[in-house]
Amino acid sequence: MRIIVVGAGAVGLASAYRLAKSGCDVVVLDARRAGSAATHGNAAKIALAESGPVPAPGVILQSLKWMLKPDSPLYVKPSLAPSFVKFMVSMARHCTARDFRHGLETQLRLAEGTMDLLDDWTRDGISFEMHKAGVLLAFETRERYEEQCASLNVFERFGMVPEHLHGDAVQTREPALNSRTRHGLYFPDDRQVEPDSLTQGLLKRCQELGVEIHEHTPVRRVLRQGDTVTGVLTDRGEFTGDTLLLAAGVWTGRITRELGVPMPIRPGKGYSVDYSPAPIRLRTSLTLEDARVAVTPLGGFLRLAGTMEFGGLEEKINLRRVAAIKKAAADAFTGWDNPPGEAGPWAGLRPMTPDGLPVIGRLHPLPNVYVASGHGMLGLTLAPATAEIITEAITQHRLPTVAEAVSPLRFTRR
Repeated sequence: MRIIVVGAGAVGLASAYRLAKSGCDVVVLDARRAGSAATHGNAAKIALAESGPVPAPGVILQSLKWMLKPDSPLYVKPSLAPSFVKFMVSMARHCTARDFRHGLETQLRLAEGTMDLLDDWTRDGISFEMHKAGVLLAFETRERYEEQCASLNVFERFGMVPEHLHGDAVQTREPALNSRTRHGLYFPDDRQVEPDSLTQGLLKRCQELGVEIHEHTPVRRVLRQGDTVTGVLTDRGEFTGDTLLLAAGVWTGRITRELGVPMPIRPGKGYSVDYSPAPIRLRTSLTLEDARVAVTPLGGFLRLAGTMEFGGLEEKINLRRVAAIKKAAADAFTGWDNPPGEAGPWAGLRPMTPDGLPVIGRLHPLPNVYVASGHGMLGLTLAPATAEIITEAITQHRLPTVAEAVSPLRFTRR
């Protein structure tokens, strides 16, 4: 079986690796350099503690307030485009307590075996930078802390019981934080993964398994005979295959529209800034919850990442939003004073869905097209599980029970 994988980010490469391990002949195509889109600049975390979907109770009211602040953690760029309005209205319908808890349970179920799968990858010779430092969710206000605590019983059902910290106990856990942070939830099992090293590790192992990798090879058209896809046309000619897997992040939605089965996958722009060497020494990775900024220490640098900006496909950097991320660090840490070693800011487009859940499975009614996209801010976290699901779906023609809630059917059966 020859599989064409469109997209060489974390999800596409992980899927290519597992498909090749199962005996498939795999070719991977990407319009850019492998791993250079959303994978490159993410928060660099395996973030089980932050697996809640973006649509959540109170998000609509909060986003309306934040629309008046261009430097806010969540910004919706006004648009009257019908597809944008439809997406945002659908997302608003999912901002209920019931849907949020369902989404959180679904993503925790998907990610339940992530750590074991990552360890399996390393045993199979995939080399990448990974740390096991846990994550501290840091809160300035009691309100944000209690908001997070409301869903802790869901985490606890999956064996994730955080340490509750108050007052000086927060600084005891992480001395770099100043006294503004008064509450914390420490989850010891979360990990940190440097995404570029993961891309290179997966690329190397895929090539060892015989996978063809074609970078800078944009797909221009999907080739079909009736409902069956026979291949794709690219700037470098035709690639034919038995099965097509769309793992192209935000660009997956465009291809599914061309195939006549549109998936509601739209961009949510995020930003990150790196500092090398790290200006402060941290014991763990953090999320500054009031500002929604992730702070991740890695081997040679420290990364700040945050914001969610709903708009179009443009990747232009808004320096005001970058400044808000840096200000969050300056406000939270002792001794953070315009530290040296700041790299140029990065902006990338996360693939978002209206219910906040990924899209994984066969693109019905097409018999040989599959989708693995819509992972939002959890691309690294869910890539290993997605690869397992997609491999089972393609090679055994079945969707595991855990993946029924993320099937593309939920957007087509209506």
